[in-house]
Amino acid sequence: MRIARCVLDSEPFYALVEGDEVAVLNGDPFFHGVQTTGTRHALEDVRLVAPIIPRSKVVAFGRNYAEHAKEMGNEVPATPLMFLKPNTSVVGPGEPVQLPSFSDEISYEAELAVVIGRICKDVPAADADAVIFGYTCANDLTARDAQRTDGQWARAKGWDGSCPLGPWIETELDPESLGIKARLDGDTVQDGTTADMIHGVGELVALASAAFTLLPGDVLLTGTPAGVGLVREGQRVEVEIEGIGTLSNFFVRA
Repeated sequence: MRIARCVLDSEPFYALVEGDEVAVLNGDPFFHGVQTTGTRHALEDVRLVAPIIPRSKVVAFGRNYAEHAKEMGNEVPATPLMFLKPNTSVVGPGEPVQLPSFSDEISYEAELAVVIGRICKDVPAADADAVIFGYTCANDLTARDAQRTDGQWARAKGWDGSCPLGPWIETELDPESLGIKARLDGDTVQDGTTADMIHGVGELVALASAAFTLLPGDVLLTGTPAGVGLVREGQRVEVEIEGIGTLSNFFVRA
């Protein structure tokens, strides 16, 4: 199933995406299950917004692809590199991303995002599927200049708009070998596969849940393949993941 958050006539709602239509859901599927109301709209008539605003946090993993670590001049960490992004960093598909005033070096990073479906702690890797609601596309935007100068990554990774998510959540997906691409103004700049992740989805869920209690709607970012680069005002970045779809955002300055 593809589950989206939509807006029509200023009213937000969850819906199933079924071809060129959406079927409106009764309430929040994270808490009420997937129940349709019988109301349907043309997909082109609704505006898709971020499929989830995390209840508490985005847990992200860095340098989880060896070639990306290499291109950035880093070694693969002995233990997974984990950091947090606030829920205010999330924006949806098609939304403009305002580049932060403190940075002149914003980089795109195409990533598979894991959406948690229920409260959990200390989940064994083999049991991760039981707590995963689904998957979506993410762009882990990074202020490289702030990343170099700051002692930690809160500002470099967590500024408002630094976590585009969308276009919807795919609930039926095997994440082990998915094509993942980024395009900058139509040109392919990243072209990888989740099969190259050093730590797979199950292991990342285990690691994150060992550190934090995960809540329904929390999001895990799983790292990016090689090919990252800078994005400028007026440009557009598309993140495409096999089996999910395409997340597209353009960039502006205040």
